[in-house]
Amino acid sequence: MDGTLVNSDAVVERVWRRWADEHGVDFARVLPVVHGRQAFATMAELLPDRPMEQNLRDNALLLAEETTDVTGVTAIPGAGAFLAAIEDVPHALVTSADAALAKARMTAAGLRMPDTQVTAESVTASKPDPEGFLKAAAELGVHPWDCVVLEDSQAGIEAGLSAGMRVIGVGPRAAAFEATAHVDTLERLRVEPAPDDCVRITIAG
Repeated sequence: MDGTLVNSDAVVERVWRRWADEHGVDFARVLPVVHGRQAFATMAELLPDRPMEQNLRDNALLLAEETTDVTGVTAIPGAGAFLAAIEDVPHALVTSADAALAKARMTAAGLRMPDTQVTAESVTASKPDPEGFLKAAAELGVHPWDCVVLEDSQAGIEAGLSAGMRVIGVGPRAAAFEATAHVDTLERLRVEPAPDDCVRITIAG
C-alpha cells in the first residue's frame, strides 16, 4: 500500500521524526529501514538492546497516531486506474499497516480497498519475511509463482522474491533494490487479457 498505491511519506516522516527525537535516535538512521515493515521490527533494528515488549507498546502508539494523521496522504500516480484494471482479477492488499490504518490511508487517497487484505493483524512476522505474500496467495487460491508483487521498499521486495513471486519495484525508492522489474510510476503498467483466464502485466515504453 504505502509507496505503491498511497504516498504517505509526509506522515511517516512526521511520526518517526518525533519518535527518533524522543529516543535519541539519529533520524538519518530511521529512513533507510522504516519503509515496508511493521514499526516494532524497525525499532528492534534501531535499538537492538531494547525489550521487544517496549517496541510492541510503541508500535501500537505509532499506529494510533498514524491512523488519525492523514494530512498529505495522496494516491500514487496511476493507482486508481491500476486498481480499476485489476478489479476482476484475483488480487490482494498486503501491507504492514493494521486494518484501521490501511482503511484510513486508502480512504484519504480516494482509492478502492481490495476485498482480500493481509494486514499486520494477519501475520506473525513482518516483511522481509514472505508470510504476508504467501498468505495472500493462499487466500486467493493461486500459486505464488503465478503472482506479481508491487513494492517500493527493500523489505517488501525481499519478501516478494522470497515468496517465489515476481516483483515490480515502483517509484524512486525501489530503484535501488533488485526487483524483477522497475517502473517509476504505476502509469507505465498495462493490464491485458491472457489465455486460461489469466492476465498479462506489461511495462509501457
